[in-house]
This record gives sequence, structure tokens and C-alpha cells, in this order.
Amino acid sequence: MSKQLLSPLPGTFYRKPSPDAAPYKNVGDPVAVGDVIGLIEVMKSFNEVHADQAGTIKAFAADDEEPVMAGQPLAELE
Repeated sequence: MSKQLLSPLPGTFYRKPSPDAAPYKNVGDPVAVGDVIGLIEVMKSFNEVHADQAGTIKAFAADDEEPVMAGQPLAELE
């Protein structure tokens, strides 16, 4: 059964801490509760997105630099 990690607020989703850095998590990576999976940028303020459940990343539902809404799925876990 897959689980979803949802966006806590509306903004722009980033999978990396900076443009030249590696992504926080990739497909196939394990995720523990509290792990940072990305950032949401709102009005030049960057907010970490923390996993609220554990699992393995099956897929990302939002692309890097994609606008997202609050409650929108960002990643799927298995």
C-alpha cells in the first residue's frame, strides 16, 4: 500500500537545497519520519518539507521547481 507525502503549504517545490546541490531524496531512497524531502518557497522564504511517515520513495508527484498547492501530493512512498 502506498502512502503520500503532501505539501504543507502553497508555493514552489524544490527537490534540492540549491541549484548545484544533489536532491534531498531520490526514487528508491529510504525515508524516515522527520527527513527533509524538499523545500517549499513562498515569497522568497524557504520552508523545509519533512516526511510525516516512513517508507521508500516510489515516485515524485511534483517536479523540481513546480508550483504546488497545500495538500497536493509531493511524493509517493511504499
